[in-house]
Order: sequence, then C-alpha cells, then structure tokens
Amino acid sequence: MSGAPPLNAVDRTWSRRSAMRLAGIAAFCAFSADHAQAQAQGTIRFGLTPVFLTNDLELLNSLQAYLAHATGYEIELITRRTYQEVTALLVSGQLDAAWICGYPFVHYRDNLELVAVPNWNGKPLYQSYLIVGADREATSLAYLEGDIHAFSDPDSNSGYLVTRTLLYQQERQPEIFFRKTMFTYGHRNVIRAVASGLAQSGSVDGYVWEVMREIEPDLVNRTRPLRKSEWLGFPPIATSRVLSHSPRIEALTKALLSMAEKPEGERVLRMLRLTGFEAADPSIFDGIAAKVALLRGVL
Repeated sequence: MSGAPPLNAVDRTWSRRSAMRLAGIAAFCAFSADHAQAQAQGTIRFGLTPVFLTNDLELLNSLQAYLAHATGYEIELITRRTYQEVTALLVSGQLDAAWICGYPFVHYRDNLELVAVPNWNGKPLYQSYLIVGADREATSLAYLEGDIHAFSDPDSNSGYLVTRTLLYQQERQPEIFFRKTMFTYGHRNVIRAVASGLAQSGSVDGYVWEVMREIEPDLVNRTRPLRKSEWLGFPPIATSRVLSHSPRIEALTKALLSMAEKPEGERVLRMLRLTGFEAADPSIFDGIAAKVALLRGVL
C-alpha cells in the first residue's frame, strides 16, 4: 500500500517519469535490435495495458489471429504490468501501436497519433465508476473519508485521474481524505479488492465493471457504483507520430475499422463487448485534458 502523492506533485510526477523512463529508453532502446528484426520479418508489435482483457487467453489468441489475417502481418502482443511501461515503449518507437488510456494519450499528444477508438454501445465513450461494497450505506463521496481506497494505475484516467480531480475540486487531497490508498495495476483487481473487503472503495473503468458483471457476476455484484463520471473518450489505440503513416499502421487501421464487417472480427468484438472501432477525432479526449490541466493549475 502507498499514499497518493500530493496534488501539486502531478506535473512533477509526469516529468520524473519522463526523465527516468522515456528519456533513458529513447536514448538506449528506441531502435532496438528486437524492433528492427520485427520490422524486417513483417511483424506488428502491438502493446496492451493491464486491463481485464489481458487475463483472457482465448480473447488474446482470437485478437491476435484476426489482426494477423486482416493485416497480412505477424502480430506480436506485448503486455506489461503498468500503463507507464507500455506508454514508454510506444513513445520510444519500440511498439508499432498500443491500446492505451486517454490520460497518457493526452499527456503525450504531441508524440502520438490515434489509430482507432473502440465503440462501446455505439459510442467512443466510457465512464469512471467510484465503487463501494454492495451492502454499504454510502450515498456520496463524503462517506468515503477515512477509507482504504483502491486505484487502478497512476496513469489511468478512470482508475485514478477522475477521482483525484473530484477531490481536488472539493479542496481535498487523496492522501489526507483516504486513510490509505493502493494501486492494484488492473481494473479487475480494483473490483476484487472492494468485493473482498481488502479496500472499502475503489476507482475503476466503468466499461470493465459492466463487462465483468456479465462475465463474473458473483464477484462484481458484491460491489456497486456510488458515482459515475461524465462520458469521456474511450481508451484508444495509438501509435507514435513517426510511425503513423507506415504500411504497418495503415494495415492495422484498416483491420480495426473493418472489424465489425468480418465474421472473425465480429467474434472478437463480441468477446470484448464492443460494437466496433472508429476513426474518432482527438477532441473526444478534451474532457480528460481538462482534468489534467486543472491538476496542473492551468485552469
């Protein structure tokens, strides 16, 4: 367990991560031998952040098979424990594309381009849920003061940024408002923590909560949403600006945008509970950008 950093450390935290991770990786590994070999062999290196889908081997295999068939390239799925690790690989050029979160996309908007954005229930939007135990008598954020609170990842919009911004707007600090905080590094793990009583409340991706309610109802029904955020840009698939017009990315974009039109692609979408992918305008992430700006003291 660890306390959340002070509010005025948000920008410094990003800067420190950039200095310690991205600069070092870019200098030493940006054009690594593995990536050069993958390009030579016609391979798309596709990164996945640690959301619920990385725990589903059947889904990963189906996604890999569809993308390989639709793009004509071999697909190498790359997973890491944290959002930061995947984003660092993407920005430094070691991944061709990655399914990331809107928070790091906003932060590295000058370095990244959208490939496609998933549609959930027909829209490229989702919500952050603030969850508590199903039987808990709590009706607002104020009831959660003194809780042990589970966040997903410090670079997650729905699993961290939304709740942190909400507290900031009420002139509260997470490390003071909550008795303790933890990062579970996975939205599924946030749900498990609250359902088991390890945490008394949590911040989680609403899409993941809703899908898991279908897949693991006995677990998820031990929790309930206390608050749902406004609709925000769904976690996108992005690429580095340098690679955005490469044949690999063009093939990947076409495969994603046409996924709903192909039986094997439709099967993957059903497993994901998505209705498709679209070429969304980056402005759908303006709501997330406003939260980042607020915490930086810009607004």
